[in-house]
Amino acid sequence: MIDDSLSRDLHATDVSEASAVRLAARGLELRRVPGTDEGFPAWLQVVARGFLDGIRSPAQIEAVRERSAYRRATGVYDPSAPDPHAPVATLASWRGELSVPGDAAIAACAISSVTVSPTHRRRGIARALLEGELDVARSTGFPVAMLTVSESPLYGRYGFAPAAFGASWRIDARRAGWIGPTPSGRVDFISRERVRELLATVHERIRRAVPGEVDVPGGHWDAIAGTRPDLEKAEQRRAVQYTDDEGEVRGALVYTVQENEADFAASRAHVHYLLAETPDAYAALWRFVLSLDLIAEITADQLSVEEPLRWMIADQRAATVSVRDHQYVRILDVAPCLSSRRYGAPGAVVLEVSDPLGYAEGRWLLRVADDGAAAVTPLAPEDIPADAVGLALGVEELSALFLGGVSATTLAYAGRIRSTDADAAGRIFAWPTAPRLSIWY
Repeated sequence: MIDDSLSRDLHATDVSEASAVRLAARGLELRRVPGTDEGFPAWLQVVARGFLDGIRSPAQIEAVRERSAYRRATGVYDPSAPDPHAPVATLASWRGELSVPGDAAIAACAISSVTVSPTHRRRGIARALLEGELDVARSTGFPVAMLTVSESPLYGRYGFAPAAFGASWRIDARRAGWIGPTPSGRVDFISRERVRELLATVHERIRRAVPGEVDVPGGHWDAIAGTRPDLEKAEQRRAVQYTDDEGEVRGALVYTVQENEADFAASRAHVHYLLAETPDAYAALWRFVLSLDLIAEITADQLSVEEPLRWMIADQRAATVSVRDHQYVRILDVAPCLSSRRYGAPGAVVLEVSDPLGYAEGRWLLRVADDGAAAVTPLAPEDIPADAVGLALGVEELSALFLGGVSATTLAYAGRIRSTDADAAGRIFAWPTAPRLSIWY
């Protein structure tokens, strides 16, 4: 397990002094908003409004408050506003774990709930918030930051890059056909309470094997399973588990159905979460979904860009798949980040990294051994080894390469990096498992 002292240090750290001063010059106040603070309900209402949600009820506020102790909430306040107790901008962060290639994980500062009121745009508030939180993260000791975004163009200016993409599927169930394996285990319906327990347990066992995955906060499992007391239409969530021949539960599924009133036999099913520890569990659960009675269309989101399901259906054109950016990463400290993962081929790379915020700026030697383990050291110009591949790039591009989700060859063709041998760099940074993140946070 990663040392939890980072979480304690993050919660003990005040807001960025530099950002507070910048905002104060505009008549604004930057401050922490603990979950026990009397201003937390107003902070939460502003977050909900920023993400186009409705007004939170007292029960919803209490449910979030109970499940949010791990978060570090920050707000920007305008004392001259009609309601000075409601923030005009919000942000939350916490200590998370990011899975990296090689069945490993690294401590990461997770960032969420970033909103700026439309009444206070173009005042440098978002910049002060994001750069201030990155300052806090780096000074606390986090080597990397991560977030999922609703508006993708916004975060590149702070050094974030899409590092794990997500796929959304829409399947014509009548046309797809199943040609995958038929495992000998069993699939059974279970309660929402049982699936909530299983999801947390199984995910914890397998998350490090998939780059891009994170340790999921408990409240997220409640939302997925439908066990949060404030969740609307929770009763519509259905759950099944897969048990192998040895009696071990190796996977679970949460889904809902939507009746087609015009044609009952052409109803829809949506996969909220499918978690499989083994290939048999994966095949059994997807086979179950594709054989549901009265279902003509199946949808699912946050799947891998290399989903095995594509090769388990007879007609691949029965599936419409769209891909978009999902998990964003921002390297703050080059050496611990790059040495935390394994690599696809041995070799040496000299990285010349530019970073507008200065955290990752510098020249580094990445040397990968035959077993994929790496050593990363700062490098002076006179120390460049003759056998190393040269790679000049920005922190955004380095962050995109970090999880193996894009090839250095691709970035070189796109004009995003310069390399003396982009193909060799691509082989070194490659990893066979496509990065994925199965939730929003």
